[in-house]
Amino acid sequence: MGKKVAVKVVIGVAFVSLLLGLGVGERLNWSPTGLPLWGQVVSPQVQPPPTTPQGLPDFVTLAKNLRPVVVNISTTQVSEGGSQRFSSPFGEDDPFNEFWKRFFGTPPPRGPSREKSLGSGFIIDKDGSILTNHHVVENAEKIVVKLFDERELEAKIVGKDPKTDIAVIKVNAKGDLPVAVLGDSDKLEVGEWVLAIGNPFGLDHTVTSGIISATGRHIGAGPYDNFIQTDASINPGNSGGPLVNLRGEVIGLNTAIFSRTGGNIGIGFAIPINLAKELIPQLKSKGKVTRGWLGVVIQRVTPEIAESLGLNRSQGALVASVSKDGPADRAGIKVGDVIIEFDGKEIKESNDLPLIVARTPLNKKVRLKVVRDKKETALSVTIGELKEQEVLAAVPEKGNFGLTVQTVTPEMAQSLGLERVEGVVITTVQPGTAAEEAGLRRGDVVLEIDRKPIRNLGDYRKALGETKKGRGVLFLVRRGESTLFLALKPS
Repeated sequence: MGKKVAVKVVIGVAFVSLLLGLGVGERLNWSPTGLPLWGQVVSPQVQPPPTTPQGLPDFVTLAKNLRPVVVNISTTQVSEGGSQRFSSPFGEDDPFNEFWKRFFGTPPPRGPSREKSLGSGFIIDKDGSILTNHHVVENAEKIVVKLFDERELEAKIVGKDPKTDIAVIKVNAKGDLPVAVLGDSDKLEVGEWVLAIGNPFGLDHTVTSGIISATGRHIGAGPYDNFIQTDASINPGNSGGPLVNLRGEVIGLNTAIFSRTGGNIGIGFAIPINLAKELIPQLKSKGKVTRGWLGVVIQRVTPEIAESLGLNRSQGALVASVSKDGPADRAGIKVGDVIIEFDGKEIKESNDLPLIVARTPLNKKVRLKVVRDKKETALSVTIGELKEQEVLAAVPEKGNFGLTVQTVTPEMAQSLGLERVEGVVITTVQPGTAAEEAGLRRGDVVLEIDRKPIRNLGDYRKALGETKKGRGVLFLVRRGESTLFLALKPS
């Protein structure tokens, strides 16, 4: 009896092996990896992006799935009137323009008027919360949201953040609304397919496709620039709409375009969704964003400045000014320090620092590294709160070196707002010289040359006399209420 059972088992195993060998297992969805061994935990597999039978991205399915979460936003603002510029009723090229102006005069100033504008947004919570751009709803007297089912609902601003151009608005709709899935913008790769969805020129639910052209773009929009660049078509009215990957996840908030005509030329920018995800809880609970503050004004380390400071490469954030009694001042950070690391994060460019500081929790004690006098120094700083009037941003690099200077007089000190009557002021900058190329200006007060203090003309002449031929010269100047470093490269 035992032998017969054994024979049956062997035959059964052989039959199953034969089926697998003939490929029947594939037809029945059997596979060695598909059947877990005892005690083995099977991890869920990430679903690949949908594709067509030809292997192309399935934009049709994505567009259908995402349509319900994208909304059209129309706003009404009251603009102050101004005087109207006269023009002929037949246009600017009318040869009788002067006749119309002489006999009919200039129209009277216009009074306040209502202006309408359009934008986009997408639903982030089933309670009716919608994410959009701050500039879409800025100064809006009335906000109307049009849903995918053609319902039009009035919305209220829940919270807004002008510095990152993000806002959350809310509508009161009956029932739960569909919600967009927010992805992870840190995992984006250049060359990845994306969709941009919005309402350009009022054309509801327009879908365009493209790729990720670049990440981490700084376009001069503010101190927290960190944009995704895409060639997916973005036009006026797309602002606030989602930028979506092939898994249907929102990875960006369409915000700006680069254009010489106002239309799309294949260069669009979106706010990374991870930045928005950090701010949404604060916007919904407090209506504003609380940020960390270091208390310094910084600027880029150019190759010329790096050479003047004895740095091996141009990296980090150069401290141009330190706020009195601010966190940096109390920590011992000085003008001329180059911050190369903050809270364990390397500072490759000066633009990296403002965003990292802003994301740091208040009162957190942070370790940072600076290069001072060609040596690395570790410091500890306790992060404060950024007030509305305070900014941590890159200083525009403008300055001079075919110079005429003179000693600061008491009258000059008073007009320039200087606390002490010392230093030299630039009175002339010769065109085409190293000083003009570096950006020095008439009225700049020279505070240092190659890190040596300049109190009078004698210090100025001595410092210039000690510079080495062919090497850059580092100026620290005061311009208005700010100080900045400028590196002059002798011709």
